[in-house]
Amino acid sequence: MKLSAHYNKASIIATVTVLIFGAIVYFFAISYISKNQIDQDLSEELEEVIDYVNAHHQLPKSVDFDEDQTFFFKTTQKSFKTQFYDSVYKNPKENRNEAGRTIAALIKLNEEYYKVTITISRESTEYLIQIIAAITLGLMTVLLIILFLTNRFVLNGLWKPFYILLNQIKLFKVSETTDIKLINSNVDEFNELNNAIQIMASRVKTDFQHLKNFTENASHEMLTPLAVITSKLDTLIQDETLRPSHYKQINDIYAATNKLSRLNQSLLLIVKIENNLLDDVELINLEKLLIEKGRQFQELISSKQLTIVTDLKRKEIRASKYLIDMLLNNLFSNSIRHSANHGEINIHLSDTYLIFRNSGLQALDAENVFLRFQKGKHSEGTGLGLTIVQNICSSNHWAISYSFQNAMHSFKIVF
Repeated sequence: MKLSAHYNKASIIATVTVLIFGAIVYFFAISYISKNQIDQDLSEELEEVIDYVNAHHQLPKSVDFDEDQTFFFKTTQKSFKTQFYDSVYKNPKENRNEAGRTIAALIKLNEEYYKVTITISRESTEYLIQIIAAITLGLMTVLLIILFLTNRFVLNGLWKPFYILLNQIKLFKVSETTDIKLINSNVDEFNELNNAIQIMASRVKTDFQHLKNFTENASHEMLTPLAVITSKLDTLIQDETLRPSHYKQINDIYAATNKLSRLNQSLLLIVKIENNLLDDVELINLEKLLIEKGRQFQELISSKQLTIVTDLKRKEIRASKYLIDMLLNNLFSNSIRHSANHGEINIHLSDTYLIFRNSGLQALDAENVFLRFQKGKHSEGTGLGLTIVQNICSSNHWAISYSFQNAMHSFKIVF
């Protein structure tokens, strides 16, 4: 859920809660004021009755009252506290009962006591309250609509610089020369955020460039002495004065030097993959490339007398030709290296996945098989082949997994 949605939700809930609470308080306040006003009118009517009795020494006639319903009851009570209460008002014109309000009191006439009740209708007051409640509800609805629209459009405009900056961050690539552009905003916090991100991006690019230069320089400078060592070993191994025991030592040095050279190239490749420095993306016919790789590795396959079983369907992908070539090289090499003599290699390509299976006696560590420098005890590889495979898959947003079933190693890539 976006920040604006969170804000709208919280704002509307808070506003609705306050409005409902305010409407309830407002309703009871209007009801209380209206009731007090009616009680005041009843008190005035009662005062008029008492004044009339004191002036004329008789009870007023019913015709002396407008729409008030006044009744007198002779009573033996000599004391009675004036009371106000809700009652029923009988409307003589419309011949129906309405909500009413009554005052009851005691008056004295010629040494006799009378209980007087005066009732007036509350319908007009209740109707007024209903109108006020309807208007209040309408205003609440309009206010909520205005609040929602204001939050929606004003907040979207207010947060526009943030989303522009966010899109720039998403498209930011440390290997490219483009920088994050400065965004002009009236909000100080957005300007501070923009400046902080620009500083951070500049530092990241500087650090990346230093690391890139160091890696390339170190790799390049390492190749020269390795080439010299290899050249000297080639010259030395042709020396006829060497003893047989020296040949073995020179061969060991030669193998270690070649391994160091491959290790250097593999580490450099991993750095390039992890930092997206290889962008030679093109359309690749994976089926055709697998067939070509099978022919290239045919000599190694024949040397171990392996059986190759393929089930290939036409599949085209967009990726770096160099990286896909490295991926297939490592998968073929890994399958051949870890297959026993007279073993079997199965390759299955469909529209959604690629599977390499090869026979084996013991399962690999599934949790660590893709970690750097993980290899078998008797392996002559660098221990980086499957790491390179995983990095290539990750850079292309593919999933790769390893399993071991029925004495078969299986590497599955899901496109």
